[in-house]
This record gives sequence, C-alpha cells and structure tokens, in this order.
Amino acid sequence: MSGEKHSLYYIYTGLSKPVNRPGIYQFTAMGLLDDRQIDYYNSREQRNIPKQLWIKEKMHEDYWEKGTQSRKSKELWFNINIDILMKRMGHNESDVHVLQWRTGCEIEKQGNEVRFSKGISEYSYDGENVLSFDDKEAQWVAPVEAALPTKRKWNSVPILKQYTKGYLEKVCVDWLNKFREYGDEALINACE
Repeated sequence: MSGEKHSLYYIYTGLSKPVNRPGIYQFTAMGLLDDRQIDYYNSREQRNIPKQLWIKEKMHEDYWEKGTQSRKSKELWFNINIDILMKRMGHNESDVHVLQWRTGCEIEKQGNEVRFSKGISEYSYDGENVLSFDDKEAQWVAPVEAALPTKRKWNSVPILKQYTKGYLEKVCVDWLNKFREYGDEALINACE
C-alpha cells in the first residue's frame, strides 16, 4: 500500500534577451508545493512574492528578504550561463533562447512516517535536457556535448555534489514538511 505523495519544486527560467511582451520577463522563479504556486519572483519586480496566504502569514520578513537576495543572485547566474550555453551551442544573439532549472524533492508519507522518494536538479536549454544530477550516484550527467565541460567541472568538486545531494534529500524535505504543516494548519483553521 502506498501513502500520500508530496513535492516541493523550484523552477527558474531565464531568457537570453527581453521579449517585451506583457507578463513575460527575462527571468522568473517560482516555488511549487504539491503543484500549487507558493512564491514568485520576476526580473521586473525583483522581489520574492508570497502566493498563498498561509505562507505570507507564517514566514517572517527576513525569510522574504533572504529569498529575494537568493533569487537576485540566481538571476545574475542565469544571465552569465545562458550566454555561455549559447556560445557552446553555436547560437547567435538574434534569437531568444531559454535556460531553465528545476530543483526539488518528493516524499512519501505513511501515517507519521515520512520517506524521501526522489530529488531532482535538472537544467534544460530551449526545452532540451542538458544537465541533471543523478541523486543515487551523486554525479552530474550531461546528455549533450555542449554541457560536458560543466559536467566535468561540477563533478570535480566533491563539496558541490555533497551539497546538491544534501539539499535534495534533507534541506528540501525539511522545507517541504514545514510548508505542508503550515498549509494543513491553515486549511484546518479555515474549516473551523
């Protein structure tokens, strides 16, 4: 018998240049708890915005400030790395290219027991998977040649592999459980 499944994912999307369309930004980031958006950031507003009332009420101001700083640094990282990938892929700057990173974890809950189920950290470029973390082997995998230099570089840094594995299996799971607890509490209070 399988238990309840829950997930926490963060999706970061960077465009190689602005497209000047309403609602489409050069960089966006969002957190998803069980496929429901919990926070959002874009390159125009440049602040992490709560998308659920319970998370806005439960998480203190310093959480949102740290989240904003984290998203700003990821935005800079994306701007640099999308240019690197474009050069490696032999793409010019006239077209719009997309770099996306999805990272997070899934758990299975049976009664009071919570079990890590899976962790994902994967990068795609123009919709094609270019680099992903194999959580079981604690190695980066690159199915395309353009990402091989990054794969070799990241795999040569043991602390990066340990950090990624630790984030997926522990830190992410801890946040997932905390957010689920807050969300469940808000739901119970709303029903009373």
